[in-house]
Amino acid sequence: MGDLGFAIQSYAEANGYGVVRELVGHGLGKEMHESPEIPNYGKRGRGKKFQNGMVIAIEPMINQGTKNIKHFDDGWTIKTADGKPSAHFEHNVALIDGKPNLLSTFKYVNEALGIETEEEKPFQSNSISVS
Repeated sequence: MGDLGFAIQSYAEANGYGVVRELVGHGLGKEMHESPEIPNYGKRGRGKKFQNGMVIAIEPMINQGTKNIKHFDDGWTIKTADGKPSAHFEHNVALIDGKPNLLSTFKYVNEALGIETEEEKPFQSNSISVS
């Protein structure tokens, strides 16, 4: 999993963005957030290994400035420490037969915005309904 986190972190930081460390992706199953935690930062070759049948949520939280965040007393609200904008998104992925299969899609958002892209195509499987 360190390889995935390294890829996210390297890309974001190379473009001048901060990667939040306190909030991570997670496993998907019967509960809202399950093990394993999927960090958006890391080192190549480190961390747990992905295994066939895993279903995970990859959830980068990328800040325009610092990686640091501030938690509010309500236990829910979070802001960037420097007050700059932040973006968060999630993709759900199942590892089937050693290959990632995208379970979520931005297809409808892209259509509404008039964006044409094939970026999700390599991760879609004929055996999985993407909606």
